[in-house]
Amino acid sequence: RVLAMDLHSAQIQGYFDIPCDHIYGSPVLVDYLAGRDFGDVVVVSPDVGGVARARAFAKQMKDAPLAIIDKRRSGHNVAESLTVIGDVAGKTAILIDDMIDTGGTICAGARLLRERGATRVLACATHAVFSPPAVERLSAPGLFEEVIVTNSIPLGEERRFPQLQVLSVANMLGEAIWRIHEESSVSSMFR
Repeated sequence: RVLAMDLHSAQIQGYFDIPCDHIYGSPVLVDYLAGRDFGDVVVVSPDVGGVARARAFAKQMKDAPLAIIDKRRSGHNVAESLTVIGDVAGKTAILIDDMIDTGGTICAGARLLRERGATRVLACATHAVFSPPAVERLSAPGLFEEVIVTNSIPLGEERRFPQLQVLSVANMLGEAIWRIHEESSVSSMFR
């Protein structure tokens, strides 16, 4: 049996010839953010492909408004942000994605949000891949107030920076494993 967290595409489950349970890191991220006062918040998808994820996250964030960054890729691992669909001016923008690899997409999005008047920008992702030059991009002064990720991928000290907050998914994984062992519903953890 396979237990996976925030697969890049839900269709990946279909490639396993054994049962695959797909869980999500968003409850851990939402719990962390819920106790904080950000004033007006807008949840932002860094690209059109992440809209469903961002919409679900916004719903968990007390039905926060949603914005979308419309971008075009000009090459492999190079993102060009074009426009923001939605109102971000004067708000705390929370960019949500499944993973941060080189940081190009999410940093380009953050710069665009700042240009469009967002007062604060936070990045949230389940998986911190952080391939070079991610750390340099993400830690740029004045870009992100905070970069919030889970510990689904271990991060050595060389990939840490002052704005980084790493949240544990250990309890969630433990609960999912227990439910699998007890033959009870894993999906009900996310209702």
